Amino acid sequence: MPSTIFILNGPNLNMLGTREPEIYGSGTLADIEARCRSRAEALGVKVDFRQSNIEGELVGWIQDARTSAGGIIINAAAYTHTSVALLDALNACDMPIVEVHLSNIHQRESFRHKSYIARAADGMICGLGSLGYELALEAVAKRLDEGN
Repeated sequence: MPSTIFILNGPNLNMLGTREPEIYGSGTLADIEARCRSRAEALGVKVDFRQSNIEGELVGWIQDARTSAGGIIINAAAYTHTSVALLDALNACDMPIVEVHLSNIHQRESFRHKSYIARAADGMICGLGSLGYELALEAVAKRLDEGN
């Protein structure tokens, strides 16, 4: 049975396509999900793709991943810069974790330069738009294949 990778998306990502397209592009979250599902199939893994505007729900999903997933890809959106709760939940996971951002958070406002998620992640991909999700899938799938 293929490994499952949780792809978790935080607040306001459900607004992609209409929210600040000059920063986030014109593609929707559904477009990203479709690309991830296609790439996952080619890689021989399954994805469980979710989005929530609620911090506690994201924490619960991370906790669920401990027994239901082999890895996590997370775009915590604004919670990236504020959530110790997400960091603590991710730190409790013994699996590959990759942080993804559509925009380059280091080229944006200074408050976006700090990522709590980065402390728990094996790597971060930012600034490559939706391609970042596909690259994250490749990285997590490779780590799972290697047993890391």
